[in-house]
Amino acid sequence: MTDAHEADTEGTPREYIAAIDQGTTSSRCIVFDRDGRVVSVDQKEHEQIFPRPGWVEHDAAEIWTNVQEVVAGALAKARIAKEQVKAIGITNQRETTLLWDRNTGEPVHNAIVWQDTRTDALCRELGRNVGQDRFRRDTGLPLASYFAGPKIRWLLDNVEGLKERAERGEIMFGTMDSWVIWNLTGGTDGGVHVTDVTNASRTLLMGLRSLQWDEKICASIGVPTSLLPEIRSSAEVFGTAKGGALDGVPVASALGDQQAALFGQTCFSVGEGKSTYGTGTFLLMNTGTRAINSYAGLVTTVGYRIGDQDPVYALEGSIAVTGALVQWMRDQMGLINSAAEIETLARSVEDNGGAYFVPAFSGLFAPYWRSDARGVITGLTRYVTKAHIARAVLEATAWQTREIVDAMKKDSGMELTTLKVDGGMTSNNLLMQNIADFLDAPVVRPMVSETTCLGAAYAAGLAVGFWNDVEDLRANWRRAAEWTPQMDAAERDRAYKYWLKAVQRTMGWLDEES
Repeated sequence: MTDAHEADTEGTPREYIAAIDQGTTSSRCIVFDRDGRVVSVDQKEHEQIFPRPGWVEHDAAEIWTNVQEVVAGALAKARIAKEQVKAIGITNQRETTLLWDRNTGEPVHNAIVWQDTRTDALCRELGRNVGQDRFRRDTGLPLASYFAGPKIRWLLDNVEGLKERAERGEIMFGTMDSWVIWNLTGGTDGGVHVTDVTNASRTLLMGLRSLQWDEKICASIGVPTSLLPEIRSSAEVFGTAKGGALDGVPVASALGDQQAALFGQTCFSVGEGKSTYGTGTFLLMNTGTRAINSYAGLVTTVGYRIGDQDPVYALEGSIAVTGALVQWMRDQMGLINSAAEIETLARSVEDNGGAYFVPAFSGLFAPYWRSDARGVITGLTRYVTKAHIARAVLEATAWQTREIVDAMKKDSGMELTTLKVDGGMTSNNLLMQNIADFLDAPVVRPMVSETTCLGAAYAAGLAVGFWNDVEDLRANWRRAAEWTPQMDAAERDRAYKYWLKAVQRTMGWLDEES
C-alpha cells in the first residue's frame, strides 16, 4: 500500500482514481494512485440466494447499500478527501440481470445471476429449428441461459403485471453496472440510465458490429427496447455522483469484470491474453478491431472501447466452476478448512492417482455449451485418497484452461505467447505450475493482482486525462512471478486424453424433461 498523505513535489495534494467492483460474491472499492498502485481497499460480501436447484439470485438493494459502504470505507482508509478523487470507474459481474421501477427505484424481483440456469427451456424454445446459433452471427453469442436477454424475458413472463408495466415504460433493465451508475448519479432524481459496449455485448440483444440494440433480436426474444439503457463507450464521463462519499466526482468508466481485467493487464495488442481465476474462470484474447466469429465454441465479445475510438474485440472462453470447486470442497464436502489448504493437501501426493474431476455443476460452458452436463469424478479406485481428489480439483481448472486456449488457436490462428493471470486462485503456486505445464506456455502474474478494479480505474483515468494514453498504462505493468512449463510432452498428451474422456462422461446426464 502506498501512503496517501504524501503531497507530490509541488506540495499540491495527491490525486487518485476510485474503482467500484460489483462482483458475484462481494462489492468492493479500491483507490489507486498514478502508478496504478493500491492505496486502500474496502470490501463487503452479499447474500447468495438459491430458491431452487440451478437458480441463483442477489438482492440488488443490499448490493447498492454495500457499494455505498465500501466507497465510504475505502476513502476513510486512504484518509483522502473526495476532492482528491478525479474519477470513479465501475466494473461488474456480467450478465446478472435486474429490472427496477423507474419511479420508485425499487427492484421488481431479485437480480438473476449469470450462473442461473432457469432460462434453459426458454433458450431451447427461442432456438427454434436453428438451435444455439440462432443469433450468433449478429451478437457473437450462443443462445444460452448464461446471457441477460432470456433472463429479462423470464422476468417479464413470470412477475405478475410486469409485462404491462414494461409496456407503459415504467420499468428499467440493467446489468449491475447500469444499476450502480443509475444509483450513483441520483437514482430517481435524474440518475443516468446507461451501459457500456462490453456489458451490452453480453445481453444477446446488441449487434456486435453496430454496437446498438438490435430491434429484430429484441422482438424475437420478447424484450421491449423501452427497458434498455443507452449504450456508451467504456471510457467516457457518464455523469457525476450525487450525494454519498464521492458527491460531485465524475463517473467515467464501465467495463464488465473480465474485460476490465483484460484492460488492467494492459493486453492492448492483438494476441495478448489474460485469464482471471475467480468463482469461475474467464480467458480473453485481444483480436484487435476485428470481431472474429467463433466456430470452436468461444464467445466473440467487445474487449473495450475508449471514447470515440474504434472498438477492440476479444475472443472469450468461460469456465463456470473453478474457485467455486475449491469452495465446494471446503463448504459442502468438509475436506479442507480453508481454500489455501487445498494446495498443501494436493502437494502431499505425486499425481492425481488416476482420478479426474470435471465440475460441470451447472452444465459445461466453453467450448461445449452443454447445459445437460453434470459434474463427475472418474478413474476412482481404492488407491485414491482425498489428496488425489484435491490434486484433481486443481488440475480441473488447468485442463479447462487448456481446452479454451486450443479453441482460441483454432478460431484465430494465433498462438497465445504468454498467459497473464489474475484473481484469487493465482496465489496457488501448484495450480499456476499445472497451467504452465498443461498449456506448454509461460504463465505470468503481475504485481497488482487487483486487475479488474485496476482496469476500471485505468479506463476512468483515461476518460478524464489522469493518464494520457495506453502507453502510460503499459509502463505501470510489473511482473511479480512467472511459471514455465516443466512437463514431459508425452505425459501431457496422455493425461489430456484422459481429461477429454472424463469430460465426455458428464454429457447427457439430464434429459430434456428434467
